[in-house]
This record gives sequence, C-alpha cells and structure tokens, in this order.
Amino acid sequence: MKKIFFLFCLFIFQFSHAVDPQLNVNFKPTKEKIATEASDKIEVVEMFWYGCGHCYSFEPELKKWQASLPKDVVFKKIPAVPRRDWIPMARAYYAMESLGVLDDLHSKIFEAIHKDKTLSPVDEAGAIKWIASNAKLDTDKVKAAFKSFSMEAKLKKANQMFRSAGATGVPTLIINGSYITSSTMAGGPKNAIDVTNGIIDSIRSQQ
Repeated sequence: MKKIFFLFCLFIFQFSHAVDPQLNVNFKPTKEKIATEASDKIEVVEMFWYGCGHCYSFEPELKKWQASLPKDVVFKKIPAVPRRDWIPMARAYYAMESLGVLDDLHSKIFEAIHKDKTLSPVDEAGAIKWIASNAKLDTDKVKAAFKSFSMEAKLKKANQMFRSAGATGVPTLIINGSYITSSTMAGGPKNAIDVTNGIIDSIRSQQ
C-alpha cells in the first residue's frame, strides 16, 4: 500500500515539475535497503569519484541544491570504490576529512584533476603530495591518514553501499536508503535534482 501511495505522489509530482520521472527509468529502488544514519531526517547520499568528469560537472548543481536544503533533509558524500583504481581518490577524500581540510580542498582537487590537469586520480602518491602541499601539512602526516586502520573500514563500507544501492556508475544519488537516481538516469544534473526532490516530497508525505 505504501508503495502504491509513493508512486501516486510521484504521479502528482510529474505534473508540477519539468521532469517526468518513470520508475526503473529515471529512478529505481535500491538493490537492498540501506540503513541511514539520521533516523529523524531524510538522508540523501551522493556516491562520486574525483576522477569522474560527470561528478565534476554535477558539483555546481549540487552546491545550489545544498544551499537551500530543508531542515528535514541531510546530505552527505561517499566516495565510490567499485574498482581498485578508484581507491586512491576515496582515500584522498577520507584523509582530507580526517585531517580537517576537506571543506577547503574538495573543490580544489576536482579542479586539479579536471581543469588544471596537475593530478591523476589514480596516483595515490601524487594525491598525498598534493594534499600535503595545498593544506600545508607534513607529508608523513597525510600518508598516515591514507593508511589508517579506520580508512580500511570506511572503504569497505563505501564499497558495500555502492553494491547495495545497485549503482552502475557515478554520480549516483541514494535517497533515504531506498531509491537511486543519477544524471544519466534522469537526463541531466538538474533533472537528477528534480527527481530527488520529488522522491523526498513523496517520502515526507508518508511520514
């Protein structure tokens, strides 16, 4: 019954937004239900890779959306690791987070890879040096963050989330651990945000 009501809400949503979301086309249920950390809020997770040009292009749309998030919605990023050569950038993300420099360097590392072409997304040693230089930190301290025990647990969790979502690429948005959409599925970055907002509205109406 809940699923029928959810789809009815999305049917209403399609007439009030530019995008016309179709189940299993523009969005789909996750392969497995994913537990969310914020039980009192609707959680949206972006799975991304710094080496992905689509993720880089998606950033401006995401930033605009984040700036006006409702109080009952929480957003976070998780680096995707479906392949071994994506692991260096996942380590970079979590290392920057643990070192307290993520907010300052997140956009800059995208720029270094895609605009300036000064960093390879598969070069772990290069990423360590880049972070140390741009954050003005000791290289050994950054290297230790890349190799910490907690890092391995985070990578394992990120890998499991990607598989549980049933994602096939990035950027992928996971809405409340139950649905996923993407720029590719929705037909562009703005449409992906519109679909996400529609799913959020439908989830909210059932609470």
